[in-house]
Amino acid sequence: MRHASRSRKVERRLMAILAADAVGYSRLVSLDEEGTLARFADRLAGVMRPTIQSHGGRIIKTTGDGLLSVFPSVVSAVQCALALQGALAEGEAGAAEPLAFRIGLHAADVVIDGEDVFGDGVNVAARLEALAEPGGICASARVQEDAQGRLPAHFVDLGLQKLKNIPRPVRAYRVRPGLGAEPPQSLPLPSKPSIVVLPFENRGGDPAQEYLADAITEDIITALSRWRWFFVIGRNTSFAYKGRTVQAAQVGHDLGVRYILQGAVRRLNDRLRLTAELVDAATAANLWTERFDGEVSDVLALQDRMTEQLVGALEPAMLHTEGARAGRKDLADFDALDCFQRGMWHLNKVTEEGCRTALDLFGQAVARDPELALGHVGLARARYGLAVYGWSPDPKAELQAARAAAAEAIRLDPRDAYGHFAASGAALYLHRHREALDEAKTTIALNPNFALGHFRLGQVLLYAGRPQEAIGPLERSLRHSPYDPQLGSMLSVLALAHFHAGAYAEAARHAEEAAERLAPRARAIQAASLVRMGWLDQARAVFPPALQTFEQGWKGRLAPYARAADREDLVSALRLAGVGEDVLSAVG
Repeated sequence: MRHASRSRKVERRLMAILAADAVGYSRLVSLDEEGTLARFADRLAGVMRPTIQSHGGRIIKTTGDGLLSVFPSVVSAVQCALALQGALAEGEAGAAEPLAFRIGLHAADVVIDGEDVFGDGVNVAARLEALAEPGGICASARVQEDAQGRLPAHFVDLGLQKLKNIPRPVRAYRVRPGLGAEPPQSLPLPSKPSIVVLPFENRGGDPAQEYLADAITEDIITALSRWRWFFVIGRNTSFAYKGRTVQAAQVGHDLGVRYILQGAVRRLNDRLRLTAELVDAATAANLWTERFDGEVSDVLALQDRMTEQLVGALEPAMLHTEGARAGRKDLADFDALDCFQRGMWHLNKVTEEGCRTALDLFGQAVARDPELALGHVGLARARYGLAVYGWSPDPKAELQAARAAAAEAIRLDPRDAYGHFAASGAALYLHRHREALDEAKTTIALNPNFALGHFRLGQVLLYAGRPQEAIGPLERSLRHSPYDPQLGSMLSVLALAHFHAGAYAEAARHAEEAAERLAPRARAIQAASLVRMGWLDQARAVFPPALQTFEQGWKGRLAPYARAADREDLVSALRLAGVGEDVLSAVG
């Protein structure tokens, strides 16, 4: 026996390998064992064997539900695979339970030992077959390189794929019949702002950290998907681009998206750096760039924190970009979403003119599409702004209208955090503190990365008499969106929370930061804090009578305190700072 084994001819040769397998074979056998076995035997003898032989191939072995064959030519193997799937589909037409096959194709050096074939290439072909669709073909890059342009077939790049028991990722292609190259078809842009998150690169030089870049990418996709006004490309499609060098315009063309988020992860010893950039798919212009750093003591916690910070900062940046884009169109060409986005651009100016322009645009959004929840959110936020900034002669009526608009937004889309955010604000300034707190908590439950949601929760807790509890959510809002258009107001409320918590130095510091951003009430809060610190002269200097008329935020009962003692705490400090009684009488 040993002599016979040594005399067997063993050689190594470059071959194309075709692996085929019946889809759901075990289930079909359990339903109809005799019929399924007969159908498989019929397909093998009547279709597969003669088709393989006619294309110069040789069946190496058959299994209970598939086969393995080799070809001397890659082109012949692809032609055979296409012919097989066409003939098999035709034979199963009209069947209640069609017997479909998956086919995998690879080209590699194999060891030919008599009638058998061995080698890693055989395993790759079998694993690629598992990636194919029922009735489909999946090929390796080696096959695509040899066959592209030499036969009527399309090759659709699926990106690098991790195959079971194969040490290196393999680039895979879906093979479809057709003439020439895949015709360029641009997917239409969705009505919502659309974005794809390309797999973040691992730039740390350690392949073992590849998982971290992938995990952060997946977390970002999941977090962005919580924003109801985004259209986010799914994870599997995003990862089809992993390891590929692609042009922004091509990605936008292929996926029908307006924006591309890409970035990298670099780990150096105990520090991790995440960089990200938002790119316009049409122009390749860089719209936003940010960097996030952290200590790697708890990788999962750091991963969560970086994802929160990135998504929290990205959302207002995209909203601003969408508003500016809408502004470049003629108003006559605006659709409802354009009206909303341009309205938000005006609203974020935090001026009376901007607020009234936004209100008009939100009204047009609702007129164009009464079912657009965001249009009603816009109406609620604009009316809220007119009330709380002192720009309305009847703030209570504005707030009641805001509450009604927010309720309509929630009715149309109860899963949208923006609607509950708007409802919380209106309820708060109508002194419905329990309702405001419930809506604020719902906002964050729906979208934990919503910076303004955390801001609203802190604001409600502050005015409900729980300033110490308010500081955490308010600080989280700043961490989520450090460049938010509403940053001045966010800092101002944080300063007021510190004031009522007795942290007067912190209150004065945050109030000064808010005042630098022209936030209403900021100088008043700074003055009150300085009074409590015993610095009366400085307090009167930062908030002189001439400036008090500018602090519109105090007019119209717009500090909705639930407890009279909190109001008196602030009023008494402002009185010592020299604030006039006409202003003090209007505080909450």
